[in-house]
Amino acid sequence: MKIAVDAMGGDFAPQNIVEGAVLAAREFGVPVVLVGDQEAVRKEIARHPGSDSLPLTVVHASEAVGMGESPLTPIRKKKDSSIKVAYDLVKKGEAAALFSAGNSGAVLATAVFVLEKLKGVDRPAIGTVFPTLKGWTLLLDAGANVDCKAFHLVQFAIMGEAFAKYILKIKKPAVGLLSNGEEESKGNELIRETNAILRKSSIGYIGPVEGRDIFNGRVDVVVCDGFVGNAALKICEGLAEAIGSMIKEEVKGNWMAKMAYLLARGAVNDIKKKLDYSEYGGAPLLGVDGVVIIGHGRSSPKAVKNAIRLAHEYAQIGLPKLLVQSLEENQEPQSQGGLARVWEQIKEKISS
Repeated sequence: MKIAVDAMGGDFAPQNIVEGAVLAAREFGVPVVLVGDQEAVRKEIARHPGSDSLPLTVVHASEAVGMGESPLTPIRKKKDSSIKVAYDLVKKGEAAALFSAGNSGAVLATAVFVLEKLKGVDRPAIGTVFPTLKGWTLLLDAGANVDCKAFHLVQFAIMGEAFAKYILKIKKPAVGLLSNGEEESKGNELIRETNAILRKSSIGYIGPVEGRDIFNGRVDVVVCDGFVGNAALKICEGLAEAIGSMIKEEVKGNWMAKMAYLLARGAVNDIKKKLDYSEYGGAPLLGVDGVVIIGHGRSSPKAVKNAIRLAHEYAQIGLPKLLVQSLEENQEPQSQGGLARVWEQIKEKISS
């Protein structure tokens, strides 16, 4: 299964992207198709000894999409961009999955345009996995959809439960709706409406949850709109970096702290590894007819390597088919028409 990689996407492309692809091909044996400026990509490949024997191929793309360009650029203006050409490879079956650390809006828009959405999905969502006290929690949407309606959040919940079940290997995932309190009366109108509908669904919904529940292990899937999810993600990233810097500063001027650090270095490194986004590589885009991993614009070679590994694993598992299966099993409550009927029934009971 070949993985198409947008070699021109990201703040440090093509250097970091190519190095990450070399590492993935060398360590995991994953065949990688690097899409981008052929001359620049081959030049980077040549910098790595022994890379000529690795399963790496290059497909030329004459254009690249900048981080500040419109999400529709690959569709309307730069149709020979590395993002668009990489998606075309997946669409034609010449690659099993795609990874890009480039313009996330363009990656999302082009995915919908080229691969199309899965049956039963109105809007794809970005899923991000967080380490918790008990294992892992999936948060979605992490930034694809700023404004959502209730049936969008219900679809996210269904896809999230399927991801937790088949990827995180949790038999009965607990799904929560991110709110400003656990009480049914809390939250805005969107949260209250979504909560009422999810209460009647067949998924493992436990009710509204708070931000602290993302890390305490109480819930396996946290559902929210992309505005809230992206803000939560960036806060967590900033907090992890700040804590690391604070520890370094404290250790610098205190010999007792240095001794304590040396004794606890193994445990500290394990925690740092859990909080390091490069260990996970990227976030899956759930809801499109194909496997897509979106990386951080600042992705290091290590992050790229692990993102390619993820893409390969999800392609082998057949993640899109598993999501379709879950959506079909919950077809009535997640559809817009089904939601309207359920909501009308709820309102009738309330009024009576």
